[in-house]
Amino acid sequence: MASELALEEIFSRYKADPFDYVDVHSVHTGRVTFKAALGQEVVAPSGEWLQVPGTPLYEIDRERNPRLVGSQVNGIVAAVETQLDGCFVEAGVKLMTIKHPLKKKEIIENILKDVLFLFPAPETAKYFFAMDIQSRIDKKGARAVSVEPGDEVLTMSLMKRDTPIYYTGERGVIYSVYFKPGVSVPQGEPLFGVCAPEKLPLIQKIITRVKAEWDSEH
Repeated sequence: MASELALEEIFSRYKADPFDYVDVHSVHTGRVTFKAALGQEVVAPSGEWLQVPGTPLYEIDRERNPRLVGSQVNGIVAAVETQLDGCFVEAGVKLMTIKHPLKKKEIIENILKDVLFLFPAPETAKYFFAMDIQSRIDKKGARAVSVEPGDEVLTMSLMKRDTPIYYTGERGVIYSVYFKPGVSVPQGEPLFGVCAPEKLPLIQKIITRVKAEWDSEH
């Protein structure tokens, strides 16, 4: 469990810098042309179905097949690798960084990741909750669902094969869910966070404090 002192340090860090720094990478190989400049404000996709694309960040051209890549977050362009403009890059090359102002909900989730037991994706794959767990979540919500070591919690879908995934971690309730069913999750990224019963008062304290201290600012 995070100590009181550690929590004070975390709160201080977010007070001083309530931002996320999101690196933007090339989606595949190709020649890059930047569309956003340093200091520019950018917005995420919008609309009921996110049909309005985010602010264009760069265009990448592979074999005369240009693709425009838009921002996935709101924020300010904080860094641009300008030396790459007009150059051919490999997939996964860092092109720019967006400074994203965190909302209260995001600050709470970030702090909770230091407190909850995070269950990581064993492989890069698509995930679904096991049918009985999904059924309980549908009826009462994730935070009413308890898990124990050895429970079958997930189905991993990879290369058209479904594999059951068993829980290894501390007993508790599924407090936060970080994946969307059927959307690929990179290996090692958290799928969900579990809260042991004795940590619930601490989590309530974190939520109350963030809501109070960030109220006038966010």
